[in-house]
Amino acid sequence: MSTPVSRDFRHQRPDLSRSKSLSPANNESELIAQLRRKDETAFTGLIAAHHCSLLRVARLYVNCTEVAEEVVQDTWLGVIKGIDTFEGRSTLKTWIFQILINRARTRGEREGRSIPFSAFFDAQTAPAEPAVDPSQFNEHDPEWPGGWVTQPRNWGANPEQVLLASELRAHTQAAIDALPPSQREVITLRDVQGWTSEEVCNVLGVSETNQRVLLHRARSKVRHALDQYFEAR
Repeated sequence: MSTPVSRDFRHQRPDLSRSKSLSPANNESELIAQLRRKDETAFTGLIAAHHCSLLRVARLYVNCTEVAEEVVQDTWLGVIKGIDTFEGRSTLKTWIFQILINRARTRGEREGRSIPFSAFFDAQTAPAEPAVDPSQFNEHDPEWPGGWVTQPRNWGANPEQVLLASELRAHTQAAIDALPPSQREVITLRDVQGWTSEEVCNVLGVSETNQRVLLHRARSKVRHALDQYFEAR
């Protein structure tokens, strides 16, 4: 395992072709056993599966990409050092991201960054915020509960439409970046990373109710920003 540890993960591009140890045929217990045996291929596969997501989440807490890369590298070192004592009280993914978020929050606080800390949000006492019509969201969708009923227009695939789609993605990200920190944290994990509600609650230490309120407020503001974008075109 010494080889991956010595690499500079800030400049590493994970090789997705080496992530066979994470195929559905291998369960998490076997993966953990491989990591404890210092199996380099298993560790490389783990990096391939999560490195980019870790970097994106770290960026929520620190001021620049370079610092986020340092936090992710430190997280992987923490995984290596801690895998032998991992008790399995959460999934391996949850454990890894908890390490990442703890390190990123510490680094962000040291740099004076405004830290999300969604766990401190209380839906019962937080001031009410205006929201869009609840009918805009489909709470009963089996795949994306709480998602939008109607989606932004499909710009297609010709060069002009591809450019517009790229512009739309940039506008959406700008709307997310403008959210209050705790809302930005939750919507990034749920809608950008595609995490489940349970995963978000476990990693952030937030209740299901608070997570749902934060997500609804975030989605409402992003949808409003996109509505303004389309009306201006």
